[in-house]
Order: sequence, then C-alpha cells, then structure tokens
Amino acid sequence: MNNKFKKENVNFSNYWNWNGFKVCWSVSGENNEIPIIFIHGFGASRKHWRNNLEYFSQRNFASYSLDLIGFGESDQPGIIQIGKLNNEIWCNQVKDFIKQVIRPKNSRKVILIGNSLGSLVALTCAVSFEDQIATVIASPLPDPIQENKKLIPKKSLFKKFQDGFITIFFIFFPLEIILFLITKLGGIKLGLNSAYFKKNNIDRELIDLVTKPVLRRTSARSLRAMCIGMSSRDEKFKASYLLRKLSATKKVPFLLIWGEKDNFIPLFLGKKIANFHRWVKLKIVSNSGHCIHDEDPSVFNRISYEWIRDLKTF
Repeated sequence: MNNKFKKENVNFSNYWNWNGFKVCWSVSGENNEIPIIFIHGFGASRKHWRNNLEYFSQRNFASYSLDLIGFGESDQPGIIQIGKLNNEIWCNQVKDFIKQVIRPKNSRKVILIGNSLGSLVALTCAVSFEDQIATVIASPLPDPIQENKKLIPKKSLFKKFQDGFITIFFIFFPLEIILFLITKLGGIKLGLNSAYFKKNNIDRELIDLVTKPVLRRTSARSLRAMCIGMSSRDEKFKASYLLRKLSATKKVPFLLIWGEKDNFIPLFLGKKIANFHRWVKLKIVSNSGHCIHDEDPSVFNRISYEWIRDLKTF
C-alpha cells in the first residue's frame, strides 16, 4: 500500500455546513460503487481511520470518514449553541451527511463502521433509518446491556431531578482545568496506553490527532455538552433498547469485532450481546485492545471486508 497516498486521503479536509456548524470529512475512492462511512470513537477523529480508508477504496468502496460534532476539526459547540450532545445528535449528523454529501453521487445503501462511541452512533442510525443502511460493523459497542427492560418507562420525577442535577454539576465542574492538566501531565498518552494493547502503535501521529482538538479553546464547552447529553439521554438512545429495536426486524446485518484484551469495554460485554441477540455475529481478535482498526488494521480490514463480501445484500 502506498503510505503517502493513504495519508494524503485521510488528511485532506473537506468541509460541510451542517445546521450552521462546520463539519470536516475525508474520502478515498469517492466515485467507487459502495459507500462506507467510518465513525470514530470518543476523543478521536476521522484521522483515526488512517489505516483503513485506502484498503476499502482499492476494493471499490467509496470510503468516507467524518469528524463528529465536537471532535477533530469539526466545530465544538456547547450547551448554548447546540444543547445536549449525544448519539441522537450525531445520528442526525450522519443521516444528513448521507443525504447531502453522499446521495448526490451514490444511491446505494451505506455501510457503517464504528469504533466505540462511533459504534453506538452507527447502531442509532441503523434503527433510525434502517432502509438506508446495508450493515453495521461495531468495534466494540459501548453501553451496559440490560435485557429485561421491555418498555421505555415514562420519565419519572426522580429521573427529571437526576437530569437536572447532572446538568448543574457539569455546568460548574471545571472541565477547562481538567483538560489543561490532562494535556500538560501526559494524560492523553496514559489513556492511549490503556486503550491500546500493542503499545508500539502509539506513535506521534496518533498522539497529535487526539491532542490537537483538546487544545482548542472550545473543547471544554463541547465536552460539557457531551457529558450532560450522554448522561441524561433517554432509554431509547441506549444500546439495550436500540438492539431490541433492531432485533425486531433483523434487516440490518450486525457484526461485532472485539479485542480480547480490551480494557475499556471488556470482552464479556460483547459475548453478552451475542448471547442475547443470536443474529448478531461476534468476531474476537486475540492480543488486541480497544482500537483494533488501528492496532491490527490488516486483521480488522480483512474481517470487515469478508463480512461485507459475503452479505446477500451485495
């Protein structure tokens, strides 16, 4: 693979105006037949897919990656600008990206590949507009899984009080100081060391792509909107409910790729999901951590490609 060509594709910035906010995105093989959107995890950006876009573009896939609102080079709005930031908002962002950026060029169903938070966004999209999604590949999928809840309870007085408390707490919590200390005391590298099982994959490029968005003056306000949004979101935007909704139709094939050595989201959660939802396929990658697509890109790319290739949809 031409490494220079690969990096030029993921580093080249396109900009799209979404509801008044600037969204940064990249593409490799834009005129290819089958569209894929790669959705990054928390704290990462579209550049985290640096070792994946070109592999798929060489196999006739139009490989898109975008910075979710609040991350990478996209705008970092706060509560005042956008309200709460959660997977519902990011799902709407992806939906409009398909409609406004991809659809003028391609009418095919879209493949969604996500890492961690990006997996939750992809799952949300599959439930929200399943007719446009060919398959979801989630690596891994966050959120606790509770199989016993069948109905969404009405918002109780306690839940309203809890949401109000969370909002007030994060409004006054000094995230600006926390982020400053994290960047100055080596917290980002420490976090990457926890996420990655293969430490030699933590290079300068990776550290920079995680660090630069945190150094922006708007990062704390956006993180505050995420903390409030993700902590107080409705049950219908949590993985348990979304998986049950998707299970009702099974129209969107679902693959989980899980690192055996994932310290952030342990493998037992992936096994629990696959046990509750037998139609979900689980692939375990030995000696890999939370970011298989960057730790073991050749393995991740092969598993993903073989899954897509064997789908009846294609």
